[in-house]
Amino acid sequence: MERSYRSDALDNELRKLSSVVDGVKATVIVNVDGLLVAAYPSGDEENPHENPTSSPQVAAMSATLVGLAEKTLGRLEQGTLERLLMEGEEGTMVAYPAGRATVAVLVEKTAHMGHVLFATKKAATEIEMILSGKSS
Repeated sequence: MERSYRSDALDNELRKLSSVVDGVKATVIVNVDGLLVAAYPSGDEENPHENPTSSPQVAAMSATLVGLAEKTLGRLEQGTLERLLMEGEEGTMVAYPAGRATVAVLVEKTAHMGHVLFATKKAATEIEMILSGKSS
């Protein structure tokens, strides 16, 4: 019987998300403390521009953005955060809560956002289950 590790399951989920959605540049899982849990493609210290989302600084900033969004929505009595979406000139970042973590996806400007949002929400649900130990 093959042993399955949580880190492998997280990596597989990010890899799957990157393969099923056209235009994904990078995916990352960040915990609520701003620490990087997993990234795809994995970071390369020699070439940090290959996957800029895998840097510790970007992980911390992502967690801060999600935390501020949650506090703002709470203060405005708008319920819990469903997703955070930031559009720039060169691309879009989407972040979905996944329990005590966040799944962030960096996509090209030309990506089909409906597909990105659907696939990322589905991946966030699976990642939350993996992190909680309830995954199949």
